[in-house]
Amino acid sequence: MAKEIFPGRFTADIGRDTVTVFLIGMRANRWWKMGRVAQVASAMTTMLRHLATNPEAGLLSSEQWLGRTTILLTYWESPEHLRRFAADRESPHLAPWRKFMKEMSGNGDVGVWHETYQVPASGIEVVYNGMPRFGLAKATAHVPVGPGSNTAKQRMGAGVARTEAARIEG
Repeated sequence: MAKEIFPGRFTADIGRDTVTVFLIGMRANRWWKMGRVAQVASAMTTMLRHLATNPEAGLLSSEQWLGRTTILLTYWESPEHLRRFAADRESPHLAPWRKFMKEMSGNGDVGVWHETYQVPASGIEVVYNGMPRFGLAKATAHVPVGPGSNTAKQRMGAGVARTEAARIEG
């Protein structure tokens, strides 16, 4: 399915004080054990499907890259939403994680990793040129670059300025 390409420069209107960025991935350390790799990968597919149909879980958006090392970039409402999903016995995360830890952890066949960042809006700068909706702009709001957001320096502080203006108006 082709994605609409937006000619020109765009940025993200974050609309919040902070963004929770969660990177997670796996690495096929022993490529000849593809069955184990596929088992771990299929659990992530199930989780993403669940999150897509349950927006209250707090996932805003995701991007994925596949290869020997697979990377999933996700944006969340808050760290609390992320932790709640990870610990929820009803979500499709906890059981596969426990199974991985019991059956595969430490054997070296498949490596897994994650990193979590709570990023203040004042520390975020994004620009997209000739791209489909992507990344943080897909997760929040995709807006054209214009007055006040032409430079990286302007964009770096723009999220805070918009959030403050909305707070004053509201």
